[in-house]
Amino acid sequence: MSLHARDDFVAVKPPLHQSVGYVIVVVVGLIVAALMIYATRVLKKTVGEDNEKTEMFMTANRSVRTGLTASAVVSSWLWSTAMLGSSLVGYTGGLAGPFWFAAGCSPMIVFFALLGISAKRKIPEAHTLLEIVRIRYGTTAHIVYMVLCLINNIVACANMLLGASAAITALTGMHIIAATFLLPLGVAIYTFVGGIKATFLTDYFHTFIILIILCYFSVKVWTLEEVGSVGHLYDLIKAASARNPISGNHEGSYLTMTSKNSIMFGILHICANFGLVVMDTSFFIKAFSASPKAVVPGYIIGGISYFAIPWAIGTLASATVLGLEDNPIFPTYPRRMSSTEISGGLVLPYFAITIAGKGGAVAMVIATFMAVTSTLSAQVIAVSSILSFDVYRAYFNRHATDMEVIRWSHYGVVGFALFAAAFSTALHYGGVDLGWTLYMLGVLTCPGIFPTTFLIMWRGQSRAAAIVSPVLGMATGIAVWLGSAYALHGEVSVASTGGIAPCVYGTVASAFSPILYSVVISFVGGLQNYDWADFRKEKLAFEVDATLVSEEELAVEHNDPEKIKQLKRWGRIATYWTIATFLGHWVIWPLPMYAAKYIFGKVFFSAWLIIAIIWLWGTLFVVGFFPLIDGRAQIIAVVRGMLGKKPVVEAPTTRSSGASSTEADGIKTSGHSVSEVNVVSKLEA
Repeated sequence: MSLHARDDFVAVKPPLHQSVGYVIVVVVGLIVAALMIYATRVLKKTVGEDNEKTEMFMTANRSVRTGLTASAVVSSWLWSTAMLGSSLVGYTGGLAGPFWFAAGCSPMIVFFALLGISAKRKIPEAHTLLEIVRIRYGTTAHIVYMVLCLINNIVACANMLLGASAAITALTGMHIIAATFLLPLGVAIYTFVGGIKATFLTDYFHTFIILIILCYFSVKVWTLEEVGSVGHLYDLIKAASARNPISGNHEGSYLTMTSKNSIMFGILHICANFGLVVMDTSFFIKAFSASPKAVVPGYIIGGISYFAIPWAIGTLASATVLGLEDNPIFPTYPRRMSSTEISGGLVLPYFAITIAGKGGAVAMVIATFMAVTSTLSAQVIAVSSILSFDVYRAYFNRHATDMEVIRWSHYGVVGFALFAAAFSTALHYGGVDLGWTLYMLGVLTCPGIFPTTFLIMWRGQSRAAAIVSPVLGMATGIAVWLGSAYALHGEVSVASTGGIAPCVYGTVASAFSPILYSVVISFVGGLQNYDWADFRKEKLAFEVDATLVSEEELAVEHNDPEKIKQLKRWGRIATYWTIATFLGHWVIWPLPMYAAKYIFGKVFFSAWLIIAIIWLWGTLFVVGFFPLIDGRAQIIAVVRGMLGKKPVVEAPTTRSSGASSTEADGIKTSGHSVSEVNVVSKLEA
């Protein structure tokens, strides 16, 4: 199914004045930026987290705990696309759409726990993925993967901005180009000052607000007289299936998992998202920023929690819109939504307007703003890290100081924020929207999945294979994508290349052909048999304050056999969870339902939706309250410091990659960071 034909339609009058859009996008954005800047200064004053030091700016001294890591993982995937896109595929494919959207996200987030802990164990001083590439394969490979990562970041940002700006424009009447350029403004400011720790804090704040709004929607919808109950909503969807059956669904029903378009989207989505995760430098930065014992549980908890967001809100919003589309309370009545509105991601905004009027519109603008700025922050810090570490430090100044690296990071923050807005504007004027980028992005993001995984997990991949296979994979994917579009639709255009079938074929070719290329080239040219110990020969870390680094991180960097053994155990746990998550979300749960051609009954539909909503509220706890519980020691330290009762911390010692062992430095802890142990001891005193 293609959504991208531009049809004539009468635009819905925005329920809010455009001034509301500017207030939220500009004023609220600047307020949030000011709060994050203030928070980073308080952390520097009270617990010594100095963002003028590179290790703190880029990796938060590798000490972020499980709760904040899990929150950041959820935030990294809580794109505006996750809310808008899951509702879009629910509208076009029925209840199967949001499920496959969610199932296309959780497995690879959990998989990254394995990739992250493996990278952390083998090269604990790294800041970015590309540093690992350069050390193992040299300059040519480094440049190839730099291009792949930048393509990933650019496409991801365009996807976010196109959907978010369209939604904000529909709700407020704000000019879409103004929204596109102003959305990154606050992001650039607080990321410029606070670095990765500001990103973690903003991730937490934004995601907490978004989950509160989504949970509010999950309650508010039942107060609407036209909906009333889950059972009545079921009746509304059943009637919608009779009025407008879906081609490719069993009996044309919205109430079935037997949906050809939805399962094709599921295949497309899981491949594309593997590319977005593996080739997104921000995921590696967050893994390197987490303490060793927080990486695996943080990513597993975050990945499982995230599943509820697209599943619950996509199901609820699309079901309500489908059920009430022929009701006078719906914004587009008496007509159905046009393909342009659907592809622009307006199913969820129209849902919010329908159930809560102007208040729902305001909540939707805030949620969209929070989602796009939070995820943009991660993308901006990722690109700035590439510019500072993988361009400036690698090729122009190998002995760069903290100040010089951070200066180039600042250039990257500002430059990429402007470029992302300009690129998204160009796509908009070229007729490209959220639906098109949602379908095709995997063609460009997937070629590096397996070569990058082999980089960290397989000794045998040769240098030639690492360089050539992703390039051939991208060429194969683009050729299959464009060729399929022409074969199926008779032309190569925005409309034909945005069809789901060409995008599925191109994405699968782009993702899996590099396996063949890499294995064949490696065996033909000779396996490398890389020694993982070689990763540690090049010192990458800057000097940092040892009182702010966990005992585990120090032990890993000093190659403590016991700690390395523990990390290998975490790796096994991550492997088991990856397999279980994939089988659960992709095989055991959905495929029997697809094969059974089952159409949901009222009781089953009620259970389906209620479980999704309960899961969503559980995610609210994980995102909103778990980080507070997990980080209570540092919170107490900050509060006491602000009250003038700053705990007495031993004189800070510094370490570099060649520092002596933890015990020799006089640092003895029991699973907590040194600063937390000192804080707790003073509180007990």
